[in-house]
Amino acid sequence: MSSHDRPNRLSPAMEEQLGGASYQGLATFAQLPLLTDPAELDDPRPDIAIVGAPWDDSTTFRPGARFGPRALRALAYGPGTFHLDLGFEIFEEMDVVDFGDAICYHGMAERSFDSIRRRVYEVARRGIIPIVLGGDHSITFPSASAVAEARGWGKLGVVHFDAHADTAPEIDGNLASHGSPMRRLIESGAVLGLNFVQVGLRGYWPPAEIFAWMHEQGMRWHLMHEVWERGIMAVIDDAVAEASEGCDAIYLSVDIDVLDPGFAPGTGTPEPGGMTPADLLRTVRRLAQEVNLVGMDVVEVSPPYDTSELTINNAHRVILEAISGLGAKRRLSAQ
Repeated sequence: MSSHDRPNRLSPAMEEQLGGASYQGLATFAQLPLLTDPAELDDPRPDIAIVGAPWDDSTTFRPGARFGPRALRALAYGPGTFHLDLGFEIFEEMDVVDFGDAICYHGMAERSFDSIRRRVYEVARRGIIPIVLGGDHSITFPSASAVAEARGWGKLGVVHFDAHADTAPEIDGNLASHGSPMRRLIESGAVLGLNFVQVGLRGYWPPAEIFAWMHEQGMRWHLMHEVWERGIMAVIDDAVAEASEGCDAIYLSVDIDVLDPGFAPGTGTPEPGGMTPADLLRTVRRLAQEVNLVGMDVVEVSPPYDTSELTINNAHRVILEAISGLGAKRRLSAQ
């Protein structure tokens, strides 16, 4: 899509507010047009809609991820929009809007999760790709469930980057913990265990009995030690094949703590020994190019613990790389 073909959503005054440096004007993701009403998604229909999910009442250690969506909009350095590796303007290839936040209510997990599910569903049911800004990782349960509802219950594969498996039956009696959303997805039937693939797990949790449950469900995982031994691209070859087995749509979930905390200190449960940004960014781009990506989230960005916006900028670029990969895929299919 060239610049003159891109839908004109902005008045001159709004263009001025969104067209300057990233530290001024309105705070939308990558200074994209802001839509608030679901009906605004219909004409013209964008390719991708950004949705905020500012919920962190399910965290177990350091809170603060509720501030992630706003920080990703307001504090990320605006790097420009021409992708050097791919050779195109990102937002000329893909029409992307900011669809605001799912309103969350402190201490009310069920009500907040329903708000997230409904807002993401409004995007996904139109065939638009939702990219959700967390929030702690519990938001993946309502977000991916909404995409599964729109795209086919039990027909959605998941590729999940994380230091932790997030498959606990509960934590401290909390079924909605950020340590249990992947278990909820599988138990609900939204995603089959066979189509659930995890990359980057490391450290000292979960215990053996949780891994036994994961094995029973047919889940596959690639520990960070395997990534270190084989290299990320060899691991992703396997992850793509595994997640796509028996399904034709993929949801991508990126917990920013998959990165080594030296690169992402602003997160709730940092675990040393993780991925580098160079590997994660290129991996996300490749996935967007190679699979049928129908939804995505980036979670656990906790600005109060960040240093010089390192975590915010890395998470911001993860999203830009996903959008860029989708643009590259479109370009290739048009040839």
